[in-house]
Amino acid sequence: MAPIDVVHLVGSSIYAVFLVLFFWLNRFPRTHSVSIWWALAMLCLLSARLSLLLPEWTSNGRAAEAAYTAFIVLEKLFLLTGIIRLLAITSLERYCRWAAALALVWLLLGTALDLAVQTVAWGVALFNSTALTLAAVLAWRHRHRVPRGMLVLSALVAAALALHWLTYPSLRFEPDWETIGFVIGMVLLVLLYLSLIGALLLLFQQRLLDAESRALELAYLDPLTGLNNQRYMTKLFEDALLLATRPHQSVALIYIDLDNFKPINDRAGHCIGDEVLKIVAQRLREHTRSTDICARLGGDEFVVIATQLNDAAHVHDIAAKLLARLKDDIQVGGQNYNIGASIGISLYPTHGEALAQLLEKADQAMYQIKKHGKSGYQLFDA
Repeated sequence: MAPIDVVHLVGSSIYAVFLVLFFWLNRFPRTHSVSIWWALAMLCLLSARLSLLLPEWTSNGRAAEAAYTAFIVLEKLFLLTGIIRLLAITSLERYCRWAAALALVWLLLGTALDLAVQTVAWGVALFNSTALTLAAVLAWRHRHRVPRGMLVLSALVAAALALHWLTYPSLRFEPDWETIGFVIGMVLLVLLYLSLIGALLLLFQQRLLDAESRALELAYLDPLTGLNNQRYMTKLFEDALLLATRPHQSVALIYIDLDNFKPINDRAGHCIGDEVLKIVAQRLREHTRSTDICARLGGDEFVVIATQLNDAAHVHDIAAKLLARLKDDIQVGGQNYNIGASIGISLYPTHGEALAQLLEKADQAMYQIKKHGKSGYQLFDA
């Protein structure tokens, strides 16, 4: 077997493996629109190499060359389409199709008119080199979309392959250089597709991490206000207790129930009510410390857990400040709404050591305010 046939056989085996790999990647969600195009590219590469190996083709050198170059043109089209889909810039797809169509027309005309093989090869080589240059530019310009610089490698290899294709008309028909040319092209192609596989998998991994992060946010945050929900508040409270065990530090639980919120929902509608709740949450964030815990229990009930208090009496200042801010008018849709709040307070460990106990005591203190005219705060008193 001639050395060039060995190279074609090895190339065919490698491309067959890549073909199976891309079809396997096609089974993963959010990758099929990319990997299926590269699977088609691998199918074209495999067909191109086989066209140079099959006896019925190789006996007719012109037909074998035409079939080989046609498959290579299609491979570049599918390669670019996959990259464009990966980077979400699909507006370029139609231009790539037109360019590939022109290259195929040139190939057909050259074969039909019996133009010199090298003349036809120059047209195909220019298309392939241009396509790979575009791939290199796209990968380089959008290299920050994929972590670990994987697209940088893709850009560098694609640029090297673009330069290599400019030597195709010279090396392809020189027996002394043909084998070397095919080996260099095969090595660069393997590196290019490996880097693209790495980019695809890294992007897929990043999407999984982002989805996990969003899921955690939904699990621990109130979707309307962005405050902590009751589940996450429990965990944060346990963490706060670790600091509360330090000498001279305590924790206060401030239970807030809005006074005049229900009439807003009934008269203005739930959309306005939701906007009011968002503004309330924002005011709570703005008037508490970074070490404090703000949470929404549901409806119009909120909790602020003041941590690392050097003096338990300081909770009165915090409650007074929050009450004053919540009594200010809230403007939504050109209307002013005055809600106010009834606030109950319990202290750890004076009124309990478990969060449920502290919530119960603060709730009882809050109802004392409700009974005596609303819009105030009170520390739990047994």
